Amino acid sequence: MNDVNEKQKVIFSALKPTGDLTIGNYIGALKNMILMTEAYDCYYAVADLHSLTVDNAPADLRRRTYDFMAFFLAMGLDPDKCTIFVQSHVPAHAELAWTLNCYTQFGEAKRMTQFKDKSLKAPENVNVGLFAYPTLMAADIIIHKALKVPVGKDQEQNMEMARKFARRFNTIYGVEFFPEPQSYSFGGDAIKVPGLDGSGKMGKSEGNAIYLIDDAATIRKKVMKAVTDSGPTQPNSEKPEAIANLFTMLKIVSSADTYDYFNEKYNACEIRYGDLKKQLAEDIVNFTSPIRERILAYAADTEYMDKVAREGAEK
Repeated sequence: MNDVNEKQKVIFSALKPTGDLTIGNYIGALKNMILMTEAYDCYYAVADLHSLTVDNAPADLRRRTYDFMAFFLAMGLDPDKCTIFVQSHVPAHAELAWTLNCYTQFGEAKRMTQFKDKSLKAPENVNVGLFAYPTLMAADIIIHKALKVPVGKDQEQNMEMARKFARRFNTIYGVEFFPEPQSYSFGGDAIKVPGLDGSGKMGKSEGNAIYLIDDAATIRKKVMKAVTDSGPTQPNSEKPEAIANLFTMLKIVSSADTYDYFNEKYNACEIRYGDLKKQLAEDIVNFTSPIRERILAYAADTEYMDKVAREGAEK
């Protein structure tokens, strides 16, 4: 397919402002979101309505919503090349979600894995919004007639529901109005950034994540507390997951020479984790500091942030 037709394809992505973005978000998703603006018609939303399914102080949610817009801009997303907006500023999202709710059977929503999992994690707050989350997510996507949506495997069930809702709406109204959206993968080259707690990927939990807004002292403190072991006992031995995670992070933020140096020390059973962590912390600080400065600058320019949000909603 030629570039013109490809550029006409709509990609939609939304992030919930439920916590600060991490270095993992930047490496794993946001950098790719920037690249996609060169090839597709991209709509990027701050999903504040979705955030209402968990307990939020209204003032905190307002602040985080604009903080996330500042994150988007600081990462390099250009409002002239893509549409950046706040979900609640476009009432049609909620309006279409209500229509889809009326065409959704109770049993369909009840079978959603995400609803079951989150209900178990927070049994004191099993609200109707959480139950209807998939219909709002579907509305977010299909109202823009998006053909591709960057999502992880944990969202595939919601994507299947979005396709089902598009087909159902088209059938009921007798018109091919909404295309069926497909999941978009960044491919095998996508980097999975590990956390600091010794297992899994970097999330947003305390002790596991480096936030892009963290200052140098906070980053150093977090890295020095990262999980390690007593060190290798045999040359060229396989790295346990916690240690492999540190080396993966080192490969992301450090020079090749730095990585090779510590890798050789590990293989020779001469590794000193304190030295490794100190170097890693400094390299993370150097990596994130320019981003942090841009985030703070954008967040402080409330007039410009209001302009981006207003023009994004209008588009």
